[in-house]
Amino acid sequence: MIQFRDVAWRAMSGYDIDAVSTIAGKVHPGFYESVEVLAEKYALYHNGCYLLEVNEKPAGYVLSHPWRLGDLPPLNTLLGALPETPDTYYIHDLALLPLTRGLGSAKGIVAALTKHAAVKNFATMSLVAVNKSRPFWEKLGFEVEERPDLVEKLHGYEADARYMIKRLP
Repeated sequence: MIQFRDVAWRAMSGYDIDAVSTIAGKVHPGFYESVEVLAEKYALYHNGCYLLEVNEKPAGYVLSHPWRLGDLPPLNTLLGALPETPDTYYIHDLALLPLTRGLGSAKGIVAALTKHAAVKNFATMSLVAVNKSRPFWEKLGFEVEERPDLVEKLHGYEADARYMIKRLP
């Protein structure tokens, strides 16, 4: 087992976008998003953007923001603005370099985002599970929600992509 002296999530800053882009390219090579799109996610809702550091080096990130239940922000597209009346808290991307897997970092940040969503009075959280991540999300309380209107958009991610939601108490 690999031991690290320091593993911690911290609030993302605008200076982290290049590192986020590098990690995204390694973890999600089939889901390209430009630096401009990643930077806009941070600019629109920095309270939902965190960087994971291992020994003070970027090793993962999460981008999340308020959104509309049953809708998907298109990949690699500028949003322009967040919805005026969001009704779900959307996890756009959670990406971890392989060296961080098994450390509990993903579970920890999702727990923090869940608290954030509850404090902001969202009744649900939502996401698209890709890269065979569905079992991970199910362990954290997310369930697949079949929505015929999203089939085409989901196939834009990958054939096995699934829209998932978690109902908050």
